[in-house]
Amino acid sequence: MPDPQLSMNLATVRNGSSFAQMIDDCLRHGVTAISPWRDQVAAVGLAEAVRIVKANGLRVTGLCRGGMFPADTAAGRQASIDDNLRAIDEAAALGADCLVLVVGGLPGSSKDIAGARAMVADGIAAVLPHARAARVPLAIEPLHPMYAADRACVNTIDQALDMAGQLGDGVGVAIDVYHVWWDPNLAAAIARAGRDRRIYAHHICDWLVPTTDMLLDRGMMGDGVIDLKAIRAMVEAAGYHGPQEVEIFSCDNWWKRPGDEVVRTCIERFESVC
Repeated sequence: MPDPQLSMNLATVRNGSSFAQMIDDCLRHGVTAISPWRDQVAAVGLAEAVRIVKANGLRVTGLCRGGMFPADTAAGRQASIDDNLRAIDEAAALGADCLVLVVGGLPGSSKDIAGARAMVADGIAAVLPHARAARVPLAIEPLHPMYAADRACVNTIDQALDMAGQLGDGVGVAIDVYHVWWDPNLAAAIARAGRDRRIYAHHICDWLVPTTDMLLDRGMMGDGVIDLKAIRAMVEAAGYHGPQEVEIFSCDNWWKRPGDEVVRTCIERFESVC
């Protein structure tokens, strides 16, 4: 049986399989914790996804994703808020441990990153009462600075914690090693997140050298340069002992392989590398 701390983010098995097929690939190898993406849930229908989760006794360690709050019009910002309210309802229906927020970058032709961050804070504040009522924690995922313009203007754990502290209870961080491994303040930031009790998720993969695509060329654990054991030790020392979620975007490698092979390899690498 695999380590019970292993969770499979279903982005890792995004090879054309259906939601049910991805779950079957996980269960065949004893993996009972998953983190689906909203488009994968929508493809099968929320009610059917909930049925599959409950019928198989699965733990949903997170739902990916909410966020994308900045927009260059008031109507656009409201549309993002409305979509996040729906995402909260979906996470609640699935019993997800948290809703992961990829917060969004610069809207339109803007060059005002401080303004974009303010829009993020305002957007989270607008949906936070609904999230609290639904008992869905919101996990801000800081992304690597290369995504600051188009995907996430929050780029370090410290930035995410500053925002979470201003917003209050129910907002924390998702620590994805792909995005934060480079941070010279990483150990102190993780320790701070632990003291604040705001670590809601831990995502793992590896950083390949060279990286051929900044979005779709993540590595299997052990194939790159991230010290996964060291970061796991930091996270656990900070008090987080929850699942480690394998999240690999790999259009030219792992997404071309059968889900059975991918899941099996994830388990082997988790046990030997992580």
